[in-house]
Amino acid sequence: EVQLVESGGGLVQPGGSLRLSCAASGFTFSRYAMNWVRRPPGKGLEWVSFINSDGAYTTYADSVKGRFTISRDNAKNTMYLQMNSLKPEDTAVYYCGNDQNRGQGTQVTVSS
Repeated sequence: EVQLVESGGGLVQPGGSLRLSCAASGFTFSRYAMNWVRRPPGKGLEWVSFINSDGAYTTYADSVKGRFTISRDNAKNTMYLQMNSLKPEDTAVYYCGNDQNRGQGTQVTVSS
């Protein structure tokens, strides 16, 4: 069974940092490109960042470029999203996924 489990969300003040993790199981993680997407309150899904299967290529939405860093550890079947300089508009449920599956999400709230 494919499982993607996000963790690391929480409440943080503007300007703060969080590191999200995505633990994968049930498939050969190292063969798959992965994404982070998010759903702000009352809005649709937004793509945040992409990483290819070996981690050599990454790309970001303009809204997070320079603040967020995606990475992966294929030996641990885990992907990460380091989020710095957080803004209130980053408030959302964050999901990890590939082209076939998505996790249940982790809530990130940026508020003073």
